[in-house]
Amino acid sequence: MTSARTLSIKTFADGADIAEMKRMRKNPLIKGFTTNPTLMRKSGVVDYEAFARAALDAIPDLPLSFEVFADDFDEMERQALKIRDWGDNVYIKIPITNSKGESAVPLLRRLADQGVKINVTAMMTSLQVASAVAAIKTVEAAYVSVFAGRIADTGRDPVPVMAEAVKMLKETPQIELIWASPREVYDIIRADEIGCHIITITYGLLDKMALFGKDLDEFSLETVKMFFDDASSAGYRL
Repeated sequence: MTSARTLSIKTFADGADIAEMKRMRKNPLIKGFTTNPTLMRKSGVVDYEAFARAALDAIPDLPLSFEVFADDFDEMERQALKIRDWGDNVYIKIPITNSKGESAVPLLRRLADQGVKINVTAMMTSLQVASAVAAIKTVEAAYVSVFAGRIADTGRDPVPVMAEAVKMLKETPQIELIWASPREVYDIIRADEIGCHIITITYGLLDKMALFGKDLDEFSLETVKMFFDDASSAGYRL
């Protein structure tokens, strides 16, 4: 049975709650952190920079990705350069297109030329990955995030796309592939089996990693006890 500690893939915590980030920082399985505007909004963040600086105070020594939130590429560039200066461990998340569907590739090239650590995000196709990698191949360190979970949401198997991306990155070892938006803990196994470098996991899924290798008979018995205890607590009668 696979143990979480025997996996080659690195696990990044995905969220925007400072208290949870501090808790996850103590977990030796966590090798980095990511966030995005949607997660920040759900966590009640109102001041972007104040949140980011608090996160960096809490996580000063592991990779931490923040996303630009403009829709104009010049403004994205300005935001990216500002965010870059907040810390040496900062990666800038740039979506593969803006909301109009216009390609971010020219911006990626400009940022790569300026030495920005980039995390290209919101990708779902091999063509998108290929265009992103070609644009940022000169950087010293970067990530490409493919939203495997969202691919699966459409009824498609994300593994072929992810496996193809792994092959693309063989000649650019400084660029690592992120399996983003996983839907279940077993996605960690899938990602590890194909040689994906990193998987982002929400706090809830991270807690479930404690179940790796758990005896299934024991787990079954615990489930039966849970149903019995809940029925008893509810006072059900027939």
